[in-house]
Amino acid sequence: MKIGLIKEGKTPPDKRVAFTPQQVKDIQERYPGAFEFFVQPSPIRCFADEEYEALGIPLTEDMSDCDWLIGIKEVPIPNLIADKTYLFFSHTIKEQAYNRKLLQTILEKNIKLLDYEVLKNENGQRTVAFGRWAGIVGAYNGLWTYGKKSGLFDLKRANECFDRDELEEELKKVQLPPIKIVVTGTGRVGKGVLEVFNSIALREVSPHELIHNYYDEAVFAVLDNDDYNRRKTDGGFDQKEFYAEPQKYESHFLKFAEVSDILIAAAYWDNRAPRLFTRQDINSEDFCISVIADITCDIEGSIPTTLKPSTIADPVYDVDRETFEVLEPFGKQNSISVMAVDNLPTELPRDASEEFGSHLSEHFIPELLKEKSKILDRATITKDGDLTIEFIYLKDYVEGKSTD
Repeated sequence: MKIGLIKEGKTPPDKRVAFTPQQVKDIQERYPGAFEFFVQPSPIRCFADEEYEALGIPLTEDMSDCDWLIGIKEVPIPNLIADKTYLFFSHTIKEQAYNRKLLQTILEKNIKLLDYEVLKNENGQRTVAFGRWAGIVGAYNGLWTYGKKSGLFDLKRANECFDRDELEEELKKVQLPPIKIVVTGTGRVGKGVLEVFNSIALREVSPHELIHNYYDEAVFAVLDNDDYNRRKTDGGFDQKEFYAEPQKYESHFLKFAEVSDILIAAAYWDNRAPRLFTRQDINSEDFCISVIADITCDIEGSIPTTLKPSTIADPVYDVDRETFEVLEPFGKQNSISVMAVDNLPTELPRDASEEFGSHLSEHFIPELLKEKSKILDRATITKDGDLTIEFIYLKDYVEGKSTD
């Protein structure tokens, strides 16, 4: 089986790769004769072409002979090769309007498309993801933003750090006054945030304590869904109902916004669920949050101040509290500074690729050797020029009939 690691063509460029050179070599040694790997040369990949060549992995610009073409972000439409099998993050399963043409072309070219987001085990849990690294870099960027806005400390940018070890050295510079930080999300992303806060020995308190207690040191609290969502009818909360019918709930997040200085948003958001707060809320004198690190980066989603994604080159923009106008970062003291980089793991690409590749080696590669794999079947969006049964709901989206 011939596997091609394709170069990333999306702008802004992504430095990550599905398998590191050492992981490719390990796979070939573990399954002798089963796999041939080929690497498309790339000047931006975090592992240099020479690192693959040094381990005997051939470089080739022509990927047309490969059975599988594996990347990270969406493949530019002109680069798609007809009648091939691809695996990458397609960002189509939520009917993202900006990728409709991509999915249309994949169908036209008879491409079999699998998506990392739907590679799941028998229990329905995702087996490969970059969430932890999004949390690590997102929390770091939140602290970097606060340091810039307050002038209290100055960190090197995450993407300027060679790896996680250098990022940890930078974190030693963080000197926080007695502020309060609120974190939403308890999954992979949230756990990545906690790793950073533990590195700087930041004290964790309960959501109740965050609201009601005074501290002479910086503290943070992690909120679960029931901490800031309540049923509209009686103020109660039922997790199963919330997941099934989130439109029955309303947010009561403002009590946290009135005491917190920084918000780290790391919770998955369903567009039927309530937003954390409204545009009107941030105009109130009681709304104390001045820095928002929106790791989720849902544009005008759960965080209304996330008006656009930011980039690694320009990671922060400010939002005027009264007009909601986007401003230059840190130009106005009472504006809200928003960090909403939508490809955070690529700021620490070597570490992120290493972990991602290990997950693929464990959960994806063995499935390729099976005559029939239910896991791969469930992750297949298109096949034989049509949507698979699992993703037939995308038909109106593909045809342009769904609402954007």
